[in-house]
Amino acid sequence: MIEKLWYGKNRLYWLLLPFSWIYGLIACVRHRLYQMRILKSWRSPVPIVIIGNLSVGGNGKTPLVIALIEALTSKGLQVGIVSRGYGGKADNYPLLLNDNTTTEQAGDEPVLIYQRTKVPVAVAPNRSQAVQLLLKQHKLDVILTDDGLQHYALARDIEVVVVDGKRLFGNGWWMPAGPMRERANRLKSVDLIIINGDSVNNIAELYPSKTYTMQLAPLYAVNLLTQEKRELVNLHNICAIAGISNPQRFFTMLTTLKADVIKTTSFADHQKFTPALLANLVTNEQTLLMTEKDAVKCWQFALPNWWYLPIDAVLPIAAVDQICSLLANMKSSRE
Repeated sequence: MIEKLWYGKNRLYWLLLPFSWIYGLIACVRHRLYQMRILKSWRSPVPIVIIGNLSVGGNGKTPLVIALIEALTSKGLQVGIVSRGYGGKADNYPLLLNDNTTTEQAGDEPVLIYQRTKVPVAVAPNRSQAVQLLLKQHKLDVILTDDGLQHYALARDIEVVVVDGKRLFGNGWWMPAGPMRERANRLKSVDLIIINGDSVNNIAELYPSKTYTMQLAPLYAVNLLTQEKRELVNLHNICAIAGISNPQRFFTMLTTLKADVIKTTSFADHQKFTPALLANLVTNEQTLLMTEKDAVKCWQFALPNWWYLPIDAVLPIAAVDQICSLLANMKSSRE
């Protein structure tokens, strides 16, 4: 129902507009208070790069974070990651991830990022505390924050916004009538705009010097139990599942890749999986295929016919170069 209200042609969203106006008023006043320095922001001694959204979830932010980690690391920079750790509940915060950290403690995305990149990752509802823990434990050149565009208590040096190329901003309204955390005119003040996938829109025309398009490129399928890698075409009788903000994106990708999918099942974002829940979805003769974000929650009870599909974000070199140029300018100004 929410998808139809926000991204479809259902106009009943107007019933929620009074609540959206209240949300928008609070968001705007809060942002203005930080701009006027009535509310204080904490500034890190090393540059902070925010990778966030204007709308709610499912924009491809995590693959972009991983791509930027790899790109910046390849240029010799020591990179750290900060996240709120949504969906996790640690005994104590801030929490520095290690090989034994679970998604129950740190949330899905931070664990995924740590397992893929092995760079230092810290989570805390107060992101400033997470940054301070990282700097206490590691010598870093730059810290990326996974989400947090609206977390103004942490001062930022570079803002990168990810936009879903197909869904864009839906009906354009603040939550709950629409998907927006901030209105689209916020794009004027950010440093880079990354469009996830091809899109027919005027964003690139409005902001030509800072708008880039990224593509999500699926890799080989990986077995959860053995870590064996196979081409997707070599998996058969696939029962695909997705517990992400936009499950249909994953299923559409499988269709485009001509995967042998016989059934799809959607779950809520950050769904907690159990052996019983997944075992009932597939027989021994079938293949259970999931997203990498779902896989990090299933390692401990995986079965031999369970696989996941890692996704890479392919970025234009110019986008990475622009971020590096901004970082270099900051380093010069601080010296």
